[in-house]
Amino acid sequence: MDLRSNFEAGTSRWATRRAQWRALGLSDEDMTKPKIAVVNSSSDLAICYSHLDEISRRVKAEIRAAGGLGFEIRTTAPSDFIHSAGGRGGYILSSRDLIVNDIEAAVEGALLDGMICLASCDKTAPAQLMAAGRLDVPTIIVACGYQPAGTFRGAHCDIEDVFLAAGHLAQGRIGLGDLTEMSEAAVLGPGVCAGMGTANSMHIVCEALGMALPGSTPVLANSPAMWATVAAASRRIVEMVRTGLKPRRILTRDAFANAVMTVLAISGSINCVKHLQAVAAEAECDVDVYRLFEEYADSVPLLTAVRPNGPHPIEAFEAAGGAAGVLKQLEGRLNTSALTVTGRTVGENLAAVEVSDEEIIRPSGDPLARRPAVVVVRGSLAPATGIVKLAVDEERELTFTGTAIVYDSVDDAMAGLRAGEVREGHVLVLRGQGPKGSPGMGMASRPVFALDGAGLTGKVAVVTDGQLSGLVNKGIVVGEVSPEAADGGPLALVENGDRIAIDVAAKTVNLEVPGDALARRRSGLAEVADPRGWLSIYRGTVTPLQKGAVLRGG
Repeated sequence: MDLRSNFEAGTSRWATRRAQWRALGLSDEDMTKPKIAVVNSSSDLAICYSHLDEISRRVKAEIRAAGGLGFEIRTTAPSDFIHSAGGRGGYILSSRDLIVNDIEAAVEGALLDGMICLASCDKTAPAQLMAAGRLDVPTIIVACGYQPAGTFRGAHCDIEDVFLAAGHLAQGRIGLGDLTEMSEAAVLGPGVCAGMGTANSMHIVCEALGMALPGSTPVLANSPAMWATVAAASRRIVEMVRTGLKPRRILTRDAFANAVMTVLAISGSINCVKHLQAVAAEAECDVDVYRLFEEYADSVPLLTAVRPNGPHPIEAFEAAGGAAGVLKQLEGRLNTSALTVTGRTVGENLAAVEVSDEEIIRPSGDPLARRPAVVVVRGSLAPATGIVKLAVDEERELTFTGTAIVYDSVDDAMAGLRAGEVREGHVLVLRGQGPKGSPGMGMASRPVFALDGAGLTGKVAVVTDGQLSGLVNKGIVVGEVSPEAADGGPLALVENGDRIAIDVAAKTVNLEVPGDALARRRSGLAEVADPRGWLSIYRGTVTPLQKGAVLRGG
């Protein structure tokens, strides 16, 4: 085969690599085979990744059986619940781009022929898609599954229940013993959070984009279904290298439109918006994902309500048909001619798909709701973008006008809540949490959950340039406001007592302060202190959210 990884015999590159690989036990015949990177974000720090080493081992064996040669490569392995502790939470989003560069260094440095990427926690799937778009070598994403959840006093209990309960403890509504018992019961095995959070949402997005095998998401970790996909994907990636099927033929505007419609139909994580924009940027696909969400928001119906958006566990959603089932119900709206990693189109992949339970995955003509759960908003406080995630069963008036109470860190906001500073009618403004401000984008969910614990959901709104848990849908929360405060956005100019008006139906968020007053405030803005190390590099190169918050030089 004419592979970029095969060097001319007798050259120094051929000779030195042969010496290295012969010492690894490889034969001269092995060295002519398609060389596949097995991208493994394994780590002992988080349960999300604890099963990936065995998956990687089996993938390499399957690739060899299919006539290829698998090389395991490692990347950083971020977990939101573990790695948000330091750097004001900035190591979470920024680690997505570290993964992309880890992959580039290994795959491009060695000129490998393709990639099979083991997707687990929130940032791995988007990073792997971004790397596929950047490098444009044959790639398949394999979702490595969600964790089995437990029960607490007879009720379902998963990691997000623990996160929410911690907010209730902060406000004295539950005891430490209850929270401790919940934390021991919530996670019963490896895999990602067992709900429609960022990880499962992005796994589904991989399939909707055509970058994962059809019918492979979501999936219980270490289940027979997951192992069957592992084997099938390992065989398929070797064939993709042989036929030259590359990601940029798949990652087209039609594919991104399909993914956006799918996120809306499942009430997926708001983090999908920036991740999809980042993938488009790396694939050099000229598409505005934020505008696609606006375009489809009022026409794509909500077809499922998976916890915590609704009553159904992720296991029931998988059994009913999962991503393939949602795509089948959306078939009349999708771009069915879009190409996928199978070498077939979306329409061809869906031909034999059936939804086994239409109460779990509803038909388009009989949806759960026609109001979007993911809403892009704009206005004088968010001139570029902001995002609101709504509960599936949200029925109340989606407007809020109140006076600002401003905090510049999560810890300050939590202290203010404990001190009783935040009261009914306030708009809690949490700023300095964006890609440049943290830097790396801080997690703004703790105050949102604490408001719920204090009984202030619906009585206090939140506006922040930080990111939110993929599952947050408590009251009116405008997240990921751009331009962010650290980039000179209007959020930096808000003062205590300013009036802020939010109208989700009208898709607006406005700061009701005269322009001349804002101009005076802008002249007094202070410079943001620069960190050291990786976060300093990130701050200096990250683009705004509406461009995907990807890294660019200069």
